[in-house]
Amino acid sequence: MRSIFQICTAAALLLGLVAWVIGPSIHTPPGVLVPEDPVQVECPAHIVAQLKGYTVTAVATYVIRGRMLHMKHYWSDGSDLVPYDVALGWGPMSDQTVLDRLDISQGNRFYFFESEGSLPLPQAEIVSHSSNNHLVAANSSIANVISGLYPGEIVTMQGYLVNVTKPDGFRWNTSLSRTDTGNGACEVFYVEGIQAVKPGR
Repeated sequence: MRSIFQICTAAALLLGLVAWVIGPSIHTPPGVLVPEDPVQVECPAHIVAQLKGYTVTAVATYVIRGRMLHMKHYWSDGSDLVPYDVALGWGPMSDQTVLDRLDISQGNRFYFFESEGSLPLPQAEIVSHSSNNHLVAANSSIANVISGLYPGEIVTMQGYLVNVTKPDGFRWNTSLSRTDTGNGACEVFYVEGIQAVKPGR
């Protein structure tokens, strides 16, 4: 049986390798990179997909262009349908000056921000210019792009905000607001198109 020391050493080496491969997020000069807000248009509820036993029902069309703030890969809690959550920022939350003062993380299907000192923006402004997105890929090509997203990239996605159900009682409803917080405040996003580019391109 491996000792605790061997297990910890192996874990540290693995984390080091991941950090070396991924590297730091893209750093840009000060200034807003994405000035526009997401565009949401509510639509009659209709099924857009039946995937892996889940029924995916659209409730609004959605287009977002944002700066990649953070991405989290999940291995449970609906991960067969939504393996990745992506935190995106626009307006002041795409400005390097602001992001340099924030520590951004994700966990338990939530997105978090904190600062060692005072926040660089009012909390309400941070909330209204960033979002945590549960991404449902419409096909394998889009899934491949999502898995390769990199912090600092400018990402454009279009598709639907959706509610997800399963016969066993599983239910995941999307937020339809950019100003809510807490449980239920994340966007469940069925992505039909995606493009990611380095800033300035």
